[in-house]
Amino acid sequence: MLIDVAIEKVQGLITFFKGYRETGFVEALEMAKGIALEMDIGTTFRKRREIKTKRHFDENPDDTNVATQSTEESFRVHYFVRIVDQAISSLTTRFEQYQGYQKIFGFLFTSETLQSLDKKSLKTFCDNLEVALRKDGKSDIDASELYVELMFLQNFMPKENIGLVEILKFLKRHDCFPNASITYIVLLTIPVTVASAERSFPKLKLLKSYMRTTMTQQRLTDLATIALESEVLEK
Repeated sequence: MLIDVAIEKVQGLITFFKGYRETGFVEALEMAKGIALEMDIGTTFRKRREIKTKRHFDENPDDTNVATQSTEESFRVHYFVRIVDQAISSLTTRFEQYQGYQKIFGFLFTSETLQSLDKKSLKTFCDNLEVALRKDGKSDIDASELYVELMFLQNFMPKENIGLVEILKFLKRHDCFPNASITYIVLLTIPVTVASAERSFPKLKLLKSYMRTTMTQQRLTDLATIALESEVLEK
């Protein structure tokens, strides 16, 4: 997946969840009831016994409206909304990371975007990109040379709008844009997704084997931490 496509999709997903947070509960509830009926399970929320606490004379009896909430509304507030909010929060964090990349590489996402830039804007983007790709005083590209190459490319590339992969193929065919080629290769190797969360599950299977079924939770957690952070442990 390309990072410019990922930015668009994640932004759309955040918008969907924000709308779903406000209007999705009723639909989700009807679907859940339908599934419950097929499985011959009750569709009413269990009512909790109301716990009455002794109030002091200086307490306001209207401090909370928990007692007046229906069980359905309580479920919506304390379960449904919290889960959707967590999804929105996680997606927003990912989207903010993408926006950081977009500020650096965004002018290269499509040929149309590149061709629309004036000289001053293009030079600024090239200078910022050189700084972003610098490590230990050395950079993968030269901003001045990249600027000259992209200036030429603005008029040399096909008029139709093409994406990242097509632009890199175009550069490779002509083989005379070294800084631009490096820039697009770096851009296309930025990981769009990470699998760090999924990697813990295969590791867990190795740790908690048949012979270790009586292991306590604390020991399992400690062993998993050691296995996942082995590089830190060695240091």
